[in-house]
Amino acid sequence: MTNTEWQKSSFSGNVENCVEVRTANGLVELRESDEDHLTLPTTPAHFAAFLQAAKAGEFDHHA
Repeated sequence: MTNTEWQKSSFSGNVENCVEVRTANGLVELRESDEDHLTLPTTPAHFAAFLQAAKAGEFDHHA
């Protein structure tokens, strides 16, 4: 990911409130679109590990 523009997931469709991501200054930044003044910076390695875990279902809630 080398884009400095905010991007939202294709799964968001036309929903306006979603998580957005971009790269800037060597970091990956995340924000909630309706709280765009708040950002969460992380390293590309940590973000990749988070995505891998999410895709593997590690954060799925099981009752």
